[in-house]
Amino acid sequence: MESSRAARRNHRARPSRRRPLLYTALATVAVVGATAAGTVYVKAQAHSGPVSSAAAPSASASGGGEATVEPVTQPTVDYDALLAKAMKAVTPTGDQKVSVAVLDVDSGESATYGGAAYDTASIVKVDILATLLLQAQDAGRQLTVTEKSYATTMIENSDNDSATALWNSIGTADGLDAANKTFGLTGTTGGDGPLWGLTQTTAADQLTLLQQVFGDDSKLSAASKSYLQGLMGKIEADQQWGVSAAAEGSRWRLKNGWLARSTTGLWDVNSIGRVTAADGHEYLIAVLSKGSTTQAKGITLIEAAAKAAVSAFAGSDSSATASASASASATD
Repeated sequence: MESSRAARRNHRARPSRRRPLLYTALATVAVVGATAAGTVYVKAQAHSGPVSSAAAPSASASGGGEATVEPVTQPTVDYDALLAKAMKAVTPTGDQKVSVAVLDVDSGESATYGGAAYDTASIVKVDILATLLLQAQDAGRQLTVTEKSYATTMIENSDNDSATALWNSIGTADGLDAANKTFGLTGTTGGDGPLWGLTQTTAADQLTLLQQVFGDDSKLSAASKSYLQGLMGKIEADQQWGVSAAAEGSRWRLKNGWLARSTTGLWDVNSIGRVTAADGHEYLIAVLSKGSTTQAKGITLIEAAAKAAVSAFAGSDSSATASASASASATD
């Protein structure tokens, strides 16, 4: 029999069968190809050292010195589902209905909740000015002093007479619809005759419009976008509500719309714009609503929806409730 000391020496001399489980090759990786399923082929140089089994991919070596890494399926994030989940914290009452569309500018990811068409009320004023700017670009001209005066009061103060003047200037619904086709809107139809406030739109289309106003891939020139953005950052104090509720402080650009329907007495309350949220990300948000018994209740609803939209992307667990942040006049 071997002595106990010799047995220990022989035991140490024999390679451990568990060693490959504790030590594996670290790969100096050069990606040389990938399949649509995510299978990646790498060339590897072996280096001895401990590797976490969670961090190391399972690989099989081929005779040519290449290792085939097992396909790793990256989970697909369903942002529509996340937004729908966040919107469960928003509780419409009575006949209230709400639709939301949001884009995380930093990641490029977007989500939509609800696809029905709504009256625009005064948010169409952004579309009217965008149309005027596009028409001026196509004609190779600048806006006139009168047009700029109308544009300022239409956006900053939501002046209806100014909106009517520019609505007529762009060719009413026909002019708006033609520009929207260029902008890529597919679910928006200009209001009949002088009724620009009854233009029909969807939250998804308003998000597309916001991308034209704030995005790089736009039919509007840099100067046109800067001009419109500037006006949306100077909304008068009693109209600084809506999507701005989701912003960090005053880091917002917006336009709101509100309209009491004569047929029902119920309110359309809408808000569109860009905000920089507490997570530091920029978001484009469009919130449309109808069926509120008062304007204040409509404001509460859309602010809650705007907060929910941001929380869906920011991963916030906070409640998506909101209250009206400012008093507003009964007409616009």
